[in-house]
Amino acid sequence: MGENYIPLYRKYRPQKLEEVVGQEHIKQALSNAINLGKISHAYLFTGPRGTGKTSTARILAKSLNCVNGPTVEPCGKCTSCVDITNSVPIDVIEIDAASNRKVEDAQNILEKIQYVPVNGKYKIYIIDEVHMLTNTAFNALLKTLEEPPKNVVFILATTESHKVLDTIKSRCQRFDFRRITTDDIAKHLRYISDKEKINISDGALYSIAKNSAGGMRDSIALLDQVSILGESKEITEDDINNLLGRLSFDVLYEMAEKIIQSDSINAIKLLEKVYNLGNEPVQILNNLMYYFKNLLIVKNCDNETSLELTNLNEAQLKQLNQQKEEVETHQIVFLIEKTANYIKEIKTTTNQQMWLEVALIDLSNLTNNTKLIELQNRIQALEGGDVSVVPVRHIVTPPIEKVSVPVSKPVIQEIKQETVQTTSETVKEIKQEETNVVTIEETKQQDQVEEKDDFTPMPKAKMLDPTTDIRSLWATLLSHVKSPSTQALLKLANPVKIAPDEVVITFKQAIFVKQANDGTKKTAIMEAADAMFGQKNTHVLIRTPLESDVEIGKVAPAPKPKPITPPSEVKTLAPKQETVSEEEIETVQEIQKAPEKKTEQPDDEPKFESDQSKMIKELFDGKYIN
Repeated sequence: MGENYIPLYRKYRPQKLEEVVGQEHIKQALSNAINLGKISHAYLFTGPRGTGKTSTARILAKSLNCVNGPTVEPCGKCTSCVDITNSVPIDVIEIDAASNRKVEDAQNILEKIQYVPVNGKYKIYIIDEVHMLTNTAFNALLKTLEEPPKNVVFILATTESHKVLDTIKSRCQRFDFRRITTDDIAKHLRYISDKEKINISDGALYSIAKNSAGGMRDSIALLDQVSILGESKEITEDDINNLLGRLSFDVLYEMAEKIIQSDSINAIKLLEKVYNLGNEPVQILNNLMYYFKNLLIVKNCDNETSLELTNLNEAQLKQLNQQKEEVETHQIVFLIEKTANYIKEIKTTTNQQMWLEVALIDLSNLTNNTKLIELQNRIQALEGGDVSVVPVRHIVTPPIEKVSVPVSKPVIQEIKQETVQTTSETVKEIKQEETNVVTIEETKQQDQVEEKDDFTPMPKAKMLDPTTDIRSLWATLLSHVKSPSTQALLKLANPVKIAPDEVVITFKQAIFVKQANDGTKKTAIMEAADAMFGQKNTHVLIRTPLESDVEIGKVAPAPKPKPITPPSEVKTLAPKQETVSEEEIETVQEIQKAPEKKTEQPDDEPKFESDQSKMIKELFDGKYIN
């Protein structure tokens, strides 16, 4: 670099308010304040880096101390203007708060603040990165900022205004600098390129502008860096991408196409080429996510809005318009979210290449079978609806073969629990059922018959005896009682009324009434009634019997129902039949040896039989034997 070479960002630093790019609201406010003579004693300039905070502070100092000032148009020729331009002013003191953040530095400022300006009309303190000052240093400046000496102006600049004390911000006029738009940056870069005779394309300038994130200084510095490439040829967008390690639009388009088509094999091959060119994994995924963002905008906006938001040219926009037809909005959003998650993962892992390949394979499979129309058709097919958009393939099921129905251990256990004494003929029927073959048609016919008589818990069509009805309800209530001690106590009770509005239970002895009204036992009874009727806080009354009460006798709590598989409900054959143990064979033999009694004694049949007992009796065509 030559001795007199000046970097472009310093050479083209604005010297007047009108030369500041963007920030129109700030230029207008400061111009009006200068013209009206309403100069504040303290200003706070805040905003992102490279947006013109320090340059505006120097322009304001030049406007105030110009020989013609205060003026919006400083002459730039007087001593004060020349000193500020050359960064050697006497009356304008620039302080870097990052390296002068102690309370002693603040006290040094306060000692010199009493001296009057030498050349200009104002003594101006520009404190850059003011948020770096300690709280003690802030407090030392606090009183002076509120009531400084005459002709003293403080200009505080910071990129993190939230770190500045509220007491300091309340004593300043605050101006928020915004990010400069991409169009404004590109126009200013074209102005500099023409003056410096840099051979660069408009696409390359837009790439530089987009990479700067709204900062003019970064854009000019990058233009200065690539200017050496324009000696023999025009600087193109590809040159900028290579310099920044970014992928070109064509590469991103091809990679996105492979992902949308769920072509993971070719996507990995393309990734290998891109990675071997020296591109970083995080940068690759960042570029891909930015591409999907542009595709999402094109998918949901018109061409004019898309051109404005994406800064693409006409040819690139045309390619995205073709690609958007292959993918849906929710799929693009999902790809963006997934890419962002993989970027976080790659930043923390030690094997970035592996996770990059995993990410691309995963992204390549996300769009497969995720289109809304396909999902809707699948849902309609599952619900039995009519699918008219996309034909659904019908699955042809093989014919169901005849199956055998074995009687397993639960049947014998049920017989034991219900104390059903079977005869030798019943045992032969059980063995015959073990090898019985039932077809699907026979199953359906038996279902229809048994559903009418056996498997309906409380058929409304039958007229039940009141005593039998309350017995059934009482057995159901006992089956819902979870506490064993409460179940044992209720064996001594007599139900008088079991209904959703009230449950009345009586005991002959008052001591049992007192025990049942105990908090835990009564709570268990109430919970059982709530579970039985499907409600809450069922009213339960426990008392001694009245003369009008009808005693139905003791009813043992019904056991919890176990799955009994009658032949009518069996539709598939278990691969293995359970064998009967020796203990169970001995039990059956004892039943066979038992003396037979007369079976047809209608008077000896119990007055009450549970649904489960009735089901077993009718299932095996048995009778009650005393």
